[in-house]
Formats: sequence, C-alpha cells, structure tokens
Amino acid sequence: MSLTFPPVVLQVLLAALVLVAAATDLRSRRIPNWLTLAGVLAGIVLNSFLNVDRFNWRTALLGLGLAFAVYFPLYLLRGMGAGDVKLMAAVGALMGPANWFAIFILSNVLGGIAAVLILLSKGRLWGTFRNVGYMLNELLHFRPPYMRREELDLKSPKATTMPHGVAIAMGSISFLVAAWIWAPRV
Repeated sequence: MSLTFPPVVLQVLLAALVLVAAATDLRSRRIPNWLTLAGVLAGIVLNSFLNVDRFNWRTALLGLGLAFAVYFPLYLLRGMGAGDVKLMAAVGALMGPANWFAIFILSNVLGGIAAVLILLSKGRLWGTFRNVGYMLNELLHFRPPYMRREELDLKSPKATTMPHGVAIAMGSISFLVAAWIWAPRV
C-alpha cells in the first residue's frame, strides 16, 4: 500500500472539510454531523464516479472502515469525541486507506506536538505523563481508565482537552502539501 496523488477535486474537498471542521471545533468544541455526513457521502460518490487507480468506491469504503475501526475504540474509552471519529471516517472515504493512514500519522504527530505545547503552557505536562502510565496499566488490566480518574474522561470539566479536529486539519493539509511534492501522479 503506497501513497497515491489524489485527484484535485478530492484534494479541494478534503481541504474544505477539515478547515471547516477545525474552525467549528475551535469555536464550539463540536464537529457538525451535516459536515461529516457530507464528507462521507462526497467521498463515496466522487470516488465511485472518478473510478481511477486507487480511487474508487471500494477504496472509499476501505478508508472509511479503517478510520472507523481505529477511532471508534478511542471514542468508547472516552478519549475521543464522536465528531472526531466521523471526521476521520469522512477523510478516509475521500482519501482511501493508504492516504488515510498517512494523514492519521501526520495528524497524531502534529497533534501530539501541539498537545505538549498546550500542557507545557498549563504546567500539566508531567501530570499527563503520569496519567498515560496509569491509562496503560488500566488498559492492560482491561479496565476503562476514566472509571477511577475523572480527569481522564473527555466529558469531565477536569480534563485538559484539545480540539482534535484541528490536529486532523493540520495532518490533512500537511499530507496535501507532501502529496504535491512527493506522491506519484495518477
């Protein structure tokens, strides 16, 4: 599975999708259903219509499914919002599984850097590292981490959160720039 240069129409839609999602996530800490549903439908329909190498209805569904399979467990553990799951599913439907995976890696690396900067500014970096160790221990014992520590529940006012839609936008835009530089053209 290698990266593929996406058709321009898919690039434009991806950029529009993630930029609107990032703006609404920053403003209201929500990513609207109309936006994610439109992204999923556009991904499936356009990929079906384009039907070019690595951009067809099968790759759209595989990208959507991969994104959902990776993000839904994080939602169940209360570490991710439902809008983030649906946004990444829409990104997967637009870009297919290989390109989605690259966006996933970029989003998490860039989001991690942003999270460290936010935690440093709030003086909570070392406490977060302790929480990560605690979470890993709880998960190894098949216990949801948020059950014993309220600050690990995304919905708790004690939680330090970051709008993940912004990280997804940073990863997606970085992917598009990288695709223009390095990905072979279809």
